[in-house]
Order: sequence, then structure tokens, then C-alpha cells
Amino acid sequence: MNSRTEENYLKALLNLSGALGEVSVKDLSLHLGIKMPSVTSMMKRLAEKELVIYESYKPVRLSDKGHRDAALIIRKHRLAELFLVEKMGFRWDEVHDIAEQIEHIDALEFFQKMDELLDYPKFDPHGSPIPDKSGKMIWSSWSKLSACKKGACVRVTGVTNSSEDFLKFLNSRQISLGIAIDIQDIETFDGTMTVSYLDRFNETLSRTVSERILVESFE
Repeated sequence: MNSRTEENYLKALLNLSGALGEVSVKDLSLHLGIKMPSVTSMMKRLAEKELVIYESYKPVRLSDKGHRDAALIIRKHRLAELFLVEKMGFRWDEVHDIAEQIEHIDALEFFQKMDELLDYPKFDPHGSPIPDKSGKMIWSSWSKLSACKKGACVRVTGVTNSSEDFLKFLNSRQISLGIAIDIQDIETFDGTMTVSYLDRFNETLSRTVSERILVESFE
């Protein structure tokens, strides 16, 4: 059984690992806000437990076991977020901190029942994929809103940033999952979009915002 601190490190490693599947100790330190000597010490401990592959001055990689453990932590977190939204009426910007606590509960049957009550969902309330019971995660092929062209009709499917501030901003603009957006114009200089959705016309979204919204096209 891994400690809560170890679980947080494993989750961060999985979230930060890119196409190469590796993370520098410096990047991990900056992400967690923890000094590098402490991060290095934890990497050595996780390596002893065969959860990471670590060598001094080289990027860290999750082992197969570490990857599975990290994915299952993320599974518990995302199931908890969806349960809080779907069954308890929380808003999508209110659930992260609560799910951070729930994800460390060591009770497999608790999360199996949660999964069942939610009818075995594939995505959390922010559109992020929920790993299955074996830790496998199906990634979507959704596009960023910023990559879409003028005249496109798209549907919001997720966000790349689920911070409370960003989600509150989307709430203030009545943007949520499933909303259909018509792209009316795109400013050449800075990528600002003029869009319409619901009963809102000629709304503007900065490139910073459109970079963080995931969409799919529809006819």
C-alpha cells in the first residue's frame, strides 16, 4: 500500500509525462512546489518499491506497476468528481478539492459501487477520460477550439485546464460540456474568436480561453 504522499507523486508523474513518458525532477519539483532534494529523495523511495525507473540526473519514468497505480488513483479521483456532480448536485468547479481527499480511500468496493451507480462512465465532468479497473485510459481525438476554422460548428467535449478559476469563468459565460458553438470570426492578429451559442451572439473568446476548450465537430 502506498502512502498518500506517494500517491500524489505517482499521479503527478502520470499527468506530467508526455509522449516520451518521462518527467524531469526539476519539472516535478516545480509542479508540486516541493524542493528538488525532497523530490529526489522520494524518487529513490519509489524506485526501491519498483514504481519508477530513476537514475541520477536523468528523467524519471513510471514502471508498469507505477503507471497502473497512478492510473487507478486518477480513476478514483475522476469517478469521485463525476459522482459529486451527477449524484450530489455539485458544480464542476466545486469538486476537485473534495475528490482529492476521496481518491486516497483504500476501499476497492467503494469505487466499484460508485462506478456502477454512474453506469460505468468513460469521462469525468470535465471531459477527461476515466481509466478502467485495470488502469487503461482511452484518449479522445478531440481538438482544441483554437484549432478550429471560421464557420465551423462544434460541440464542447472537455477542457484541458480544470482549475477552479477557469471553470468559474466558463460558468460566467454559460459554457459547459455539450454546448454547441458556431465560430463566426477569428481575429488574425491574436486569435480572438467571435462565437455564438445558446442565446448569446457575438461573444468573444481570447486565444488563452479557446486553447483550453476541447471540442468535436458535428453537422
